[in-house]
Amino acid sequence: MQPDSSPINRELSTLAFNRRVLALSMDAKLPLLERLRFLCIVGSNLDEFFEIRVAGLKEQLRENLPGFGVSVQEARTLLGQIGTEVRALIHEQYRILNDEVLPALTHAGVHLLRRSEWTPAQRAWAAGYFADDVRPLLTPIGLDPAHPFPQVVNKSLNFVVELSGTDAFGRDATIAILRAPRVLPRVIRVPERGTAGTHDFVMLSSVIHTHLAELFPGREVVAYSQFRLTRDADVWIDEEEVKNLRQALQGELSHRHFGRAVRLEVPENCPPQLADFLLHHFELAPDDLFRCDGPVNIMRLESLIDQVDIDELKFRPFRPGLPARLPAATDVLSAMRQRDILLHHPYQSFEPVVEFIRTAAQDPDVLAIKQTVYRTGVNSALMESLVDAAHKGKEVTVVVELLARFDEETNIDWAERLEQAGAQVVYGVFGLKTHAKLALITRREADARGRPKLANYAHLGTGNYHPRTTRLYTDFGLLTADPAICADVAEVFLHITSLARANRLKHLLLAPFTMQSRVIAMIRREARNARSGRPSGIKAKMNALIDNGVIQALYAASKAGVPVDLIVRGACALRPGVPGLSENIRVRSILGRFLEHHRVWRFENDGAPSVWLSSADWMGRNLFKRIEVAFPVRDPQLADRVVNEGLDVYLRDTEGAWELGADGQWTKVQSTAGRPPFSAQLELMTLLAEHGNGAAHAVALPPYLQPKR
Repeated sequence: MQPDSSPINRELSTLAFNRRVLALSMDAKLPLLERLRFLCIVGSNLDEFFEIRVAGLKEQLRENLPGFGVSVQEARTLLGQIGTEVRALIHEQYRILNDEVLPALTHAGVHLLRRSEWTPAQRAWAAGYFADDVRPLLTPIGLDPAHPFPQVVNKSLNFVVELSGTDAFGRDATIAILRAPRVLPRVIRVPERGTAGTHDFVMLSSVIHTHLAELFPGREVVAYSQFRLTRDADVWIDEEEVKNLRQALQGELSHRHFGRAVRLEVPENCPPQLADFLLHHFELAPDDLFRCDGPVNIMRLESLIDQVDIDELKFRPFRPGLPARLPAATDVLSAMRQRDILLHHPYQSFEPVVEFIRTAAQDPDVLAIKQTVYRTGVNSALMESLVDAAHKGKEVTVVVELLARFDEETNIDWAERLEQAGAQVVYGVFGLKTHAKLALITRREADARGRPKLANYAHLGTGNYHPRTTRLYTDFGLLTADPAICADVAEVFLHITSLARANRLKHLLLAPFTMQSRVIAMIRREARNARSGRPSGIKAKMNALIDNGVIQALYAASKAGVPVDLIVRGACALRPGVPGLSENIRVRSILGRFLEHHRVWRFENDGAPSVWLSSADWMGRNLFKRIEVAFPVRDPQLADRVVNEGLDVYLRDTEGAWELGADGQWTKVQSTAGRPPFSAQLELMTLLAEHGNGAAHAVALPPYLQPKR
């Protein structure tokens, strides 16, 4: 039988990634609350998958315009495959929740109580809570011509109720809709009245279910069910009609909550007539119905994790370390003048990057600050420093990506604050998301002869300027005063803000212009070296590998004999190990405590390796529809660190590693008999975090990075 060489479907590969995340929730070696968190992550991932990927596929079918090279029938078949896989996924998700995680939490003293498990005291408390805190906020709507079906917000919790008899006006209004108040917590801690140290919780849905009949006096509740609707949440802006992107986006964001319905979730025991009623109302097909053996809003269980203070049920906290190069001076800029500084998050602190901008804001000799912002969070000391710098009269230019999905409102708020402070705010290039992670400061200094000059300092990274994700995502950041790199960064900012053609960059690769062609050229160089008997090899790490041009170049390199090691966290369309096509390619995925996020490339280059860091995955959207940057690591010592910490340690992993087969299936890597399991993330924590013993962090915290009081 001829081996399959067709690309692995992106949507199915994304669901396979969620299968691997789900496997973490089954790992008995992980703390119980972290296993629950992984169950919640799967739920959150599936939400976005339906909001964007499934919604997009459905829209293509409605318009009879499937993606390039895909027939309408193939698109319909894919939608069916997605439904089958998702059903299997959520069945396993709730099985793990009900059969493994919740019983184990109960044994550990954490109880998520079903109504049948409530004690008389707990029932009395729930009745009081409903009367005092819930009922005043409820507005049941009995459906009739004067009371149409209320708007159902995307992913909100709602109830459908079937009533007997007639209403107060003698009419046969048999269906009512009830929206759960969005201001109330979905997981509620029951006040401690029994054994000290216990943690008892109930779901808001359970409280409402128990007292539902009280909302309909004189009527009998025949049947009821909670339900949750997922809607198309993509934002579409017409380039030809838009005069001001921020204003247009502000008007469009409100529609996200009420986009076209794409999925209906109900409990396993939802009466068929109510499910059919909801499907009919939302114009959904039976295949769009998904039954859940538990709360339909499973992601809300994450709030339970935050309310439990039992240390052994969570990952052990650690303090991020610092690179040995950093404290060699009295401030960040002085350290950067001496040598480039590499930061590996979350194992090493993000504080030096915050201090880099904070110093620039406070230094009277700093004249200008430029920065890109893709995701940054509601509370950000770094953004506050940019506002402060603008207030001080510095030339502050911020490229804010307003179309960073699900962070649009936060970014709009920061854009308005920055403008009010006097900063220049631009929104990148319309039609191309600005995804590059760059910051540049320009400072007035003196040269060796005491003559005035302008000096540049830059930060380039693989991850966002976001205080929360820097503690959860693995990323590299480079602080550098290298004039050649800084000159390229300045050119990129000039290109984004002026819309002029960028001058030829000497070191950086810039998407959508040079990145894909240069990546392919470097892959082809390895193939030529292999054919000539010279040293060759490719190692690369990224979030996703989808771009067909890059994949075909990798196949050609494999045929030429180039050993290729790829670490792809999520979707991967490339098939490794296909005889005659990709037998020299190995693909693995690493999952664990932290979300693997950095993009790292190493090309052997005939014994003179070139090492790159980038904001871009090898996907069409990154290489052609975004402003992305890749930058070389020119310091040999730092390049070695990047390879050791960003590639080789992951290729040795036997604890969180999965390998992709030629058949498109992922298999968990097992440690060799007689050897202990090896975790890349644990190794990096030991090496780089403050509690470890590695030389990279064995330094005292410098005064300029100590907590401010």
